Amino acid sequence: MDHRIHQVPSQHALQFPVTKKPKSIETKLDFKAVLNEQQELKVSKHANERLMERNIQLNDKQWQLINDKVSEAKQKGIKDSLVVMNNAALLVSAENHTVVTAMNLEEASNRIFTNINGTILINE
Repeated sequence: MDHRIHQVPSQHALQFPVTKKPKSIETKLDFKAVLNEQQELKVSKHANERLMERNIQLNDKQWQLINDKVSEAKQKGIKDSLVVMNNAALLVSAENHTVVTAMNLEEASNRIFTNINGTILINE
């Protein structure tokens, strides 16, 4: 009988002391709330050019209002919307949270808007 078969070395597993991490107080945030906060309204290159060449200026309060309304529209299932304001009309992809194009009201009054499934009216 071969003596090597019976001489299996036994190894002891190293046991390290378990250190418990202190529990940190974390506030539980709703994923939708965090996602909505992170979704800022983007302006496409084309829309930015149109805003500049047509001298359409919107203040921070107006941008925030548009952002809020587009988020609300997205929750209602709107994908592409027309945002009509006192001085401008914006085509906005609610799905991508992006302003696609912009025009002043004189231009917008003679146009037919297609491929939109919602309109947002802002009297600001």
